[in-house]
Amino acid sequence: MTLRSARIRLAAALSVAATSILLTGCAAAVPLQPAADANNPACADVIVHLPASVADQDERETNAQATGAWGDPAAVLLHCGVPVPGPTTTPCLNVNGIDWLEDDSEAPTYRYTTYGRDPAVELVIDSEVVSGSTVLVDLANAVSSIPATGQCVGAEDVTLPTSTPTP
Repeated sequence: MTLRSARIRLAAALSVAATSILLTGCAAAVPLQPAADANNPACADVIVHLPASVADQDERETNAQATGAWGDPAAVLLHCGVPVPGPTTTPCLNVNGIDWLEDDSEAPTYRYTTYGRDPAVELVIDSEVVSGSTVLVDLANAVSSIPATGQCVGAEDVTLPTSTPTP
């Protein structure tokens, strides 16, 4: 083999390798719509703190501001800037210091929305693929960049007035 043919083969091999690497990174972005308050600067703080994997699912590129997605197909979707929920009877749970409202009306797809944080963050989780509790733990650090302004309370947290006898 001549030096010239060795260079040609090396160049061809490098070209094939580079093309393979580029094609691997060309997975389609997950199509999402940005939330109404997606341009809130606090959402940028959340997005820069998102982990590379959630519940053992790799992060995916999205096409909308203040969003995140994990899994192929996407099993976890995140939107920052959704409407801040007011008082509700929806079940609320605290995971690693983050209060989440849990909506299971479309089970096995669950929707979790932060409570007591402005802007609010919403997660949509396919529970047939990932564990909701694992997702909430994995995203707690990123979501905690939005300061808590309130917390969930239950009936046991409310002091009811007592009647005092009148003389």
